[in-house]
Amino acid sequence: MEPIKIEITILKPVHKVWEFMNDPKHITKWNFANDKWHCPKAENDLRVGGTLRTRMEAKDKSFGFDYVAVYEEIQPERLIRYRLEDGRTVEIVFNAVDPGTTQIIETFEPETQNSREMQREGWYAILNNFHKYAENN
Repeated sequence: MEPIKIEITILKPVHKVWEFMNDPKHITKWNFANDKWHCPKAENDLRVGGTLRTRMEAKDKSFGFDYVAVYEEIQPERLIRYRLEDGRTVEIVFNAVDPGTTQIIETFEPETQNSREMQREGWYAILNNFHKYAENN
C-alpha cells in the first residue's frame, strides 16, 4: 500500500524540535489527537535497536492502546526511521529551514482497518498537537 505523507513547519530550531519529539517528559504532553485523550506514559530508548513505547488513552478510560516501535535508523536532528509491532514503517524527517524554523515530514505505511483519510487525519492531528506544544514551550 502506498505510504501516507504529512508535514508541518514549526517556528523553533531543529535541536529544540528534536528534543520535544523524543524526550519522554515532552512526549506525554503532546502525543494524542485531541483533548479527550492523553498519553500517560512514554519510554524512549533512542538508538538503533532501541524501543519507543507510548500509551495513548481516552481520559474517561473507555479505550486505550500501546504504541510500540523499534528504531531502524537515527540521524540526530535529521531523520528517524522505525518499525511498528505490526511491521509497518514510519519515517520522520527534520529539515532546518533556517536557524529558527523546522519542517517535519512524516511518512508512514497505512494499516488496513481504517480508511487512508481517517489515518491521515489522525496522524496529522497528533502532529499538529506536537506543533502547538513545541511552539508554546
